[in-house]
Amino acid sequence: MSFKSILQDMRGEFGSISRKGFDVKFGYGMRSRSQRVVQDSSFVAVDAFKQSCWANMPPELLRDVIMRIEASESSWPDRKNVISCAGVCRNWREIMKETVKTLEVSGKLTFPISLKQPGPRDSLLQCYIKRNRSNQTYYLYLSLNQAASNDNGKFLLAARRCRRPTCTDYIISLNYQDVSRGSSTYIGKLRSNFLGTKFTIYDAQPPTIGAKVAKCRSSRVVNMKQVSPRVPAGNYPVAHVTYELNVLGSRGPRRMQCIMDGIPASAVDPGGVAPTQTEFMHSNMDSLPSLPFFRSKSIRTDNTQSGPLSSNKDAMLVLRNKAPRWHEQLQCWCLNFNGRVTVASVKNFQLVASVDNGGGNRQEHENVILQFGKVGKDVFTMDYQYPISAFQAFAICLSSFDTKIACE
Repeated sequence: MSFKSILQDMRGEFGSISRKGFDVKFGYGMRSRSQRVVQDSSFVAVDAFKQSCWANMPPELLRDVIMRIEASESSWPDRKNVISCAGVCRNWREIMKETVKTLEVSGKLTFPISLKQPGPRDSLLQCYIKRNRSNQTYYLYLSLNQAASNDNGKFLLAARRCRRPTCTDYIISLNYQDVSRGSSTYIGKLRSNFLGTKFTIYDAQPPTIGAKVAKCRSSRVVNMKQVSPRVPAGNYPVAHVTYELNVLGSRGPRRMQCIMDGIPASAVDPGGVAPTQTEFMHSNMDSLPSLPFFRSKSIRTDNTQSGPLSSNKDAMLVLRNKAPRWHEQLQCWCLNFNGRVTVASVKNFQLVASVDNGGGNRQEHENVILQFGKVGKDVFTMDYQYPISAFQAFAICLSSFDTKIACE
């Protein structure tokens, strides 16, 4: 039996059960007043998602079916079938959560929580960003082919630029239509200083155990205007991005540094561990309807089950942009983006881990953790890997869009 026929059978089963429940509970509305049927006080409404034959499948058989479906759908758009299975009922959802591995292990973006998890260790996850100048919004997509400019990719995140008198905010959301701090799909923001040289990335949920919320006026405003009281949005600093001043332009292209507050420096070492969120925070998740991730109109929110840092003495991970080299023939600064960047721009960069060897000496790793570059007028590639997440990588790249007169 094909997966499509399975879904058709399930829809028919749910529909028949729902119709029966409607006739029993609300049938008196179709009778005359004298013929009303008194409802038994012991009546219990039928829950189609719990009582269907699909919910009562033997666990061993159900696990085998789900494992086969998950293994066969290795990439989008076919991977939406995995999301559909997770929305059938509670049993299916729980087994699917057990079957689908974290992004670090599987290399597959599946559920929305994958956007908060560190990327794969051995390869860069290829994404791209589209900019809409008219409404100052930015959209992150997962690349489905190599040509980003012609790619109709999988939508992941959206951000909207909000200019304020003393700073600039980039509001980040799971919903491409509703990008606001009051939305239940709001997951964080990026805030700059007045000059646009220093940025702070805030997570709406605690990224690690014991994370402290930032005390600022904006966090109080978010809590007061929050649309859904079940979504405790806050401002938890997760990273700081700094661009070095270069007023006279004597030191070449931009120089930037990212301090990742929740990631230890040892995470980039062999066997190193970075905190990984495994669930969205919600006290009553099973009461919600199925939540499709295809187009990210989900109203789910984050639940943090993060592993603690390996030691309080661990230094925080520091990322620095890889220094470009001057090309005499082309008369420009060059970096090897392996064909992922085609247009020269001051915004292009590659970030690598920078480790302090003692005595003020820092050594840069060779592996590129995040690279960002221009391929069209309003199209940019964004490739990232362990130990940062798609949310963190997207926020870092957003900082590059601001004009920085004092840095270039």
